[in-house]
Amino acid sequence: MTGANGIPRLRVTFNAPTVLIFVAACTLATVLGQLSADRLTILLFATYRSSLLNPLTYLRLFTHVLGHNGWEHLFGNMIYILLLGPLLEEKYGSRNLMQVIAITAVVTGIINSLFFPNQALCGASGVCFAMILLSSLTSFREGEIPLTFILVAVLFIGQEVVQGVFVSDNVSNLSHVIGGMVGAAVGFGMAGSSGSNARRRPLS
Repeated sequence: MTGANGIPRLRVTFNAPTVLIFVAACTLATVLGQLSADRLTILLFATYRSSLLNPLTYLRLFTHVLGHNGWEHLFGNMIYILLLGPLLEEKYGSRNLMQVIAITAVVTGIINSLFFPNQALCGASGVCFAMILLSSLTSFREGEIPLTFILVAVLFIGQEVVQGVFVSDNVSNLSHVIGGMVGAAVGFGMAGSSGSNARRRPLS
């Protein structure tokens, strides 16, 4: 669109609804956590081993990716998601990207509860790494593995192993690795499905 003087008009577009809604939800969850001195984060936005009779146990498997333990944690994750998410949403669709986020959340939550029962897990780091590996598969074709995917996987997993062994902090390196594996698996599945659909489409 152009204005009366011929200068193009600029307008803000809601270009990636899944990404924008997810970022807004993460920000709101972090605000609520900070205002409640982390009480709401522990109650609703972190996952850990708890009674299977408690409905919040199942809710937290999904919502723990929304909570963050501070603004630095939030901003670090949101930068990656805002950078990579819109490209992935445009390629795979909003629903598929939401499925990636949900699957990553549930899988990392269950693994954390099984193997780290005394550790509360929160944050979208696993989702970030799922998107990182998924983005390296955007040019995937059947029978081919992109070199970029191999390099990202090797560097990413190597970094997480080194940090897990030599660095003592509050970052769940396992959730990063699992998130990356989920992103890779879903990426291969969606890319393969796209390829199959393309082969079935008749030539015009």
